Amino acid sequence: MTTTAVAPLTIQDAEALVTAAQRAAEAAGIAVSVTVLDAGGHLLAFRRDDRAVLISGETSTRKAYTALQLDAPTADLVDAVQPGGLFHTLPTALDRPLLFIAGGVPVHRDGRLIGALGVGGGAPEQDHAFATAAVTKLA
Repeated sequence: MTTTAVAPLTIQDAEALVTAAQRAAEAAGIAVSVTVLDAGGHLLAFRRDDRAVLISGETSTRKAYTALQLDAPTADLVDAVQPGGLFHTLPTALDRPLLFIAGGVPVHRDGRLIGALGVGGGAPEQDHAFATAAVTKLA
């Protein structure tokens, strides 16, 4: 069996993701924080607009972490943690910084998970749109 190596998320990729997400947010008049994590969950890039609410730094990081760990956009996971949902107990069962609010998106290259991007500061739907726009631009 042969496997082909997939290039990891680079600092250049991370900076491009941050810039693209912030530009999308600026175009909408929203001040945000943006976090990029590599495939191991390590911080590659972070930027908080100085006008963004302070908690957006924490939420962007938690959204990225959640998208990475579950390899899914956080927007797709919101219903799963509601009472009766598949992951209802997950947020309290793990001692991890999970956040099930839209704005986190996994980053793939050649079909492989290489990292994640999180955006915080706008409404959840806006954060998701900014993150998705950035990831689409990188691809």
